[in-house]
Amino acid sequence: MQNFTYCAPTKVIFGRGVESQIGTELRELGATRVLVHFGGGSVKKTGLLDKVIASLTEAGLSYVEFGGVEPNPKLSFIHKGIELGRAEKVDFILAVGGGSVIDSAKAIGVGLVTGNDPWQYASTGTHPERNEVFPVGVVLTISAAGSEMSNSDVITNDLITPWVKQGITSETVRPLVAFLNPENTFTVSKFQTGCGIVDIMMHTLERYVTGQDECDLSERIAEALLVSVREAGRVAIAHPDNYEARATLMWASSLSHNDLTGCGKIRKFPVHKLEHPVSALHDSISHGAGLSVLFPAWAQFVMKYDIPKFAQLANRVWDCPMDFDHPERTALAGIEAMKRYFTEIGMPTHMSELGLTPDEYDAIIDLTTKGGTRPVKSYIDLGPEEIRAIYALAE
Repeated sequence: MQNFTYCAPTKVIFGRGVESQIGTELRELGATRVLVHFGGGSVKKTGLLDKVIASLTEAGLSYVEFGGVEPNPKLSFIHKGIELGRAEKVDFILAVGGGSVIDSAKAIGVGLVTGNDPWQYASTGTHPERNEVFPVGVVLTISAAGSEMSNSDVITNDLITPWVKQGITSETVRPLVAFLNPENTFTVSKFQTGCGIVDIMMHTLERYVTGQDECDLSERIAEALLVSVREAGRVAIAHPDNYEARATLMWASSLSHNDLTGCGKIRKFPVHKLEHPVSALHDSISHGAGLSVLFPAWAQFVMKYDIPKFAQLANRVWDCPMDFDHPERTALAGIEAMKRYFTEIGMPTHMSELGLTPDEYDAIIDLTTKGGTRPVKSYIDLGPEEIRAIYALAE
């Protein structure tokens, strides 16, 4: 078990009707003027935004609305949010939405509290000072990114060519409070539900198969989460308004990316680093869809460096019989079982399903490795040759 620090300060208020508590909770956190941040029209159509505003108003809090967040939140839009926040003198940001809205809110908060462009931190791997925290809260509408409890904030710089997608990793961007009502995910489409299932799984899988570390307790927690998500995912796809399935996915989303499943483990996240350039260059590709294509291919490429762990994953999560004489067969069977599951829930498993062709690989690889100068850290360094081989396995 590796040394670790576990920090999960986000207060979670979970269940039906929790929107009525928003105003009171934010007031107790010191909010007086709230920037209500959201994406498209779905929160208006469902009536959720009205519930949020009503709760704020009842608590005596003033607010200003800022909608329009797109998937893969853009730096140019974040700049507008920072300007609005300053002009309106807001002292709290409430993200009403999924991962993109939350990450946009976090970045706006970084800009407001530091006075710096958030890209300064995302592009250099640095982060704000410990005391530079702008209060952010979340009303979650999709179970996927886990940003409601995570210390991660991924944004896309659309002000440069090609676009670049990178993140800020810092305790300063963890939300103070998250309101999680599974009923707010009933209207999420089957495709986006599938993307969310994959994203939840990936946040735990990327902490599970890392190499050079052993932590049985964390691995058992991870396996339980993955099995629960696997089964709840099937139910949610078939029955979108099943409360228990949606509740399992929502809570798993939070636990999968608040570091619980990775305590004592090495954190590298190579497949996320492979996927971010894909959805940066092709904004229409959902993050979860990119991961469902790249993770199985990456796993097949690197499993020879950690056959026992991949075989363990196959046996405990994907119900593959253990072949003790040839554990590599079990490991490979687990990868195939995972691909079948992704197909079952409507997710792509081939590059062509993302609309990508081999003639685009060089540009993506160049962005991934910064012109071949910075390989992706994994079981081995993944440079242009290795990444091209992974792409070939995903065709």
